[in-house]
Amino acid sequence: MPEEIVLNTAQRQSETPKTMHSLDNPIWHSLSTLHAHFAQGDELAKRYPPEVTLLAGMGEPTAEAYASLAKTLQRSGAALFLDQPPRIPAGWITVHSSPIVQMICEQPKLAQDGFPAEKLTPADVPEMIALAELTKPGPFGTRTRELGEYLGIRQSKRLVAMAGERLHLQGYTEVSAVCTHPEFQGRGYARELMSILMRKIMQRGEMPILHVRQENVSAIHVYEKLGFRTRRLINFVIIRAA
Repeated sequence: MPEEIVLNTAQRQSETPKTMHSLDNPIWHSLSTLHAHFAQGDELAKRYPPEVTLLAGMGEPTAEAYASLAKTLQRSGAALFLDQPPRIPAGWITVHSSPIVQMICEQPKLAQDGFPAEKLTPADVPEMIALAELTKPGPFGTRTRELGEYLGIRQSKRLVAMAGERLHLQGYTEVSAVCTHPEFQGRGYARELMSILMRKIMQRGEMPILHVRQENVSAIHVYEKLGFRTRRLINFVIIRAA
C-alpha cells in the first residue's frame, strides 16, 4: 500500500513567495548555494562543468549575462531553464527550445514494492550513460552521478532502471534521470526508485521537485500518483555560441 507523508506546518509555511521564486530559476539558485562547488562563471552567469551536465543559469537573462556565459562555454553548449519565453541575443544558435513542466511534491504517496535497488557507483557510469542515451531522460554526462545519490535496479546483472538527484537548492532537491529500459517498463521500477529518493530527501527536511517534458504524459501520470503536482511551465532552451 502507498505510504502517505504530509509535510509539517513549518515546512508548509516555508513555501513563501520568496522561497518559491528560487524555483523559477532553479539552476542559478543551485549553482549559487548547495552546488556552488561545481559552479564555473561569475556573478552574472554560472554553469556546471560540461562533463557533469550542460545546465547553466543566469541571475537575469541580460545581454551582459549571455556574454559572461559565452566565456565559459568553449565548444560545449548550455541548457537553460528560463522564467520567460527565450529572447536569445545575436551571436547564439538555438539548438532546442520547448516548455517543460516543473512539478513539486508537498504530500508524497510513496510506493513500497520492495524491488532490489542499489546505489550506483563510478563503475556503473558506462551503463548509466547507455541507459540515458537509450531513454532520453535529459542531459546526462560522464560526471552527472556526482550531483547526488543515484539508484538503479538490475535484472540478470543488467542495469534496467535508474533515478537520481540533480539540482540542490535551499529547501529543495530535484529528482532526475528517471528512466527504465523499454523492455522493462510498466513494472513499477521508476516508482520504487523515486520513492526511495523522495524519502531520503524528506528526511533531510527538503521537498522533492522535478522537471519533465510536457508531452511525456505517461511519466507525468506516474509522478502525480506519487504526490507531485504541476507548479508551472519552465522554458527549456539549449544554446551554443555561433
